[in-house]
Amino acid sequence: MDFKPDTIVNFAAESHVDRSIDGPLEFIETNVTGTAVMLIAAMDYYKSLSDEEKKGFRFHHVSTDEVYGSLGDTGLFVETTPYDPSSPYSASKAASDHLLRAWHRTFGLPITISNCSNNYGGYQFPEKLIPLMVLNCLEHKPLPVYGEGLNVRDWLYVTDHCEAINTIIKKGRIGETYNVGGHNEIKNIDIVNTICEILDEMEPSKEVKSYKELITFVQDRPGHDMRYAIDASKIENELGWVPKETFPSGIRKTIAWYLENRQWWKNIQDKSYQQERLGLIK
Repeated sequence: MDFKPDTIVNFAAESHVDRSIDGPLEFIETNVTGTAVMLIAAMDYYKSLSDEEKKGFRFHHVSTDEVYGSLGDTGLFVETTPYDPSSPYSASKAASDHLLRAWHRTFGLPITISNCSNNYGGYQFPEKLIPLMVLNCLEHKPLPVYGEGLNVRDWLYVTDHCEAINTIIKKGRIGETYNVGGHNEIKNIDIVNTICEILDEMEPSKEVKSYKELITFVQDRPGHDMRYAIDASKIENELGWVPKETFPSGIRKTIAWYLENRQWWKNIQDKSYQQERLGLIK
């Protein structure tokens, strides 16, 4: 064997709820079967290690807060919140989390799991809310807001998330789950308004007075969870991680990235995705 890793991190997933409505089987194959294949391979590798090497090995699985379902107006997700997934995506991630725990309890594989809130930042595929709104603004396309835009998400800047994962890998307790959140509960409509205001400043439109004129309320997503919010006190108290980025600073960095890297998203448009609506049951 050419390489002897001491850590495996499973970032891989089909991850867009709307896309999972259009093609749920692909999400099952990647997120459930794919995770099982990785666990089997990891277990075979783990068995080949010496007793000393086994002490330093772990398999970390990156998951989502969507496995917990929807919150009401109050309350937070904690690590012991019962799973109640609403979409094919969140159900497939819930299944993969359960597989990790099964491999740990049955086979003794050293694992950790993290469940994070909504990520944002550069390089995010433009089907996601923030890049979709940025690109649609720049192209003067309608800004589709589901329902009344009142759904709430907790936003986590991508580098904060990566630092949290690195902290769990280095300091987390084997067999434990850690919730990772950004302390940024924001309604979808407020996200869209913020993006419009920043773009009005950074790249004013020559066609409309404000990009807000492009906001269009559309049919809601089927099974759309109303609110997610994470209690990240476990990772903060046990491991000392806290997010560094505020949403006002992070969203500016994110919008600037898409303005400065137009060819990156234009290549995606040319090859696979033109910001069309996904996930409508017909």
